[in-house]
Amino acid sequence: MISSENTADIGIIGGTGVYDPEIFEEVKEIKVYTPFGETSDLVSIGDYKGIKVAFIPRHGRGHSIPPHKINYRANIWAFKQLGVSRIIASSAVGSLRKEYKRGDFVIPDQFIDRTKKRLDTFYEGGQLCHISSADPFCPQLREFFIDFTRHTGLKIQQRGTYVCIEGPRFSTRAESKLFRLWNAHIIGMTVYPECMLAREAELCYVSVAMVTDYDVWAEKPVSAREIIKTMGESVEKFKKMILNAIPKIPKERECSCAYCLKDALV
Repeated sequence: MISSENTADIGIIGGTGVYDPEIFEEVKEIKVYTPFGETSDLVSIGDYKGIKVAFIPRHGRGHSIPPHKINYRANIWAFKQLGVSRIIASSAVGSLRKEYKRGDFVIPDQFIDRTKKRLDTFYEGGQLCHISSADPFCPQLREFFIDFTRHTGLKIQQRGTYVCIEGPRFSTRAESKLFRLWNAHIIGMTVYPECMLAREAELCYVSVAMVTDYDVWAEKPVSAREIIKTMGESVEKFKKMILNAIPKIPKERECSCAYCLKDALV
């Protein structure tokens, strides 16, 4: 049973390099028990200008959980239990397009799932759920961040198809070139099933992706060291953007995310 003081309005999932809940005030850590096992780490709950925020580091503190081993269901379930209605998820991605440059931010609007063995639904029997994934990200949050970032001076790509691969390995050259033929823009390892589980939980979800490198189609092998270096340069920009954005996020949900299950349950 979650106590009333351990609730939050907004959930932040910190991706690669984003592990700092101390940007909020009066932070406390709690353990949330879920039917799906343990969350990636303790959930930090803090306050920012009167808004309660919950924070989970996707890979755990110290970046110890690989993308294919993340308990996505537990993380999303925990946010739902805490009263979160909106999720802002950061991630590091590779670029599949020359115009999506290192250091750019991307607000993706579509994904292509290339994962293989992830548990990707809360409905495994008894009651069936066929959730729509036509538009997998919250349109209201996407439009908010697109409009908000126009005034920040940051380079923002307003659309993007995110190819989600299983990991932890990077793509072969042949795979990377194939994804480009599919008109994909960025590649990463974490947006799926995270965004679709958020839909099943009827939570708004937006991905704020940070381009750290060009994928191997560009004839230069991807380097984990290069990714970490670029992330170090982008993380502070991400934190500043999120802090400035949180108080301005509209209070009312004017999207259909809260009703995703209306026509999905059988």
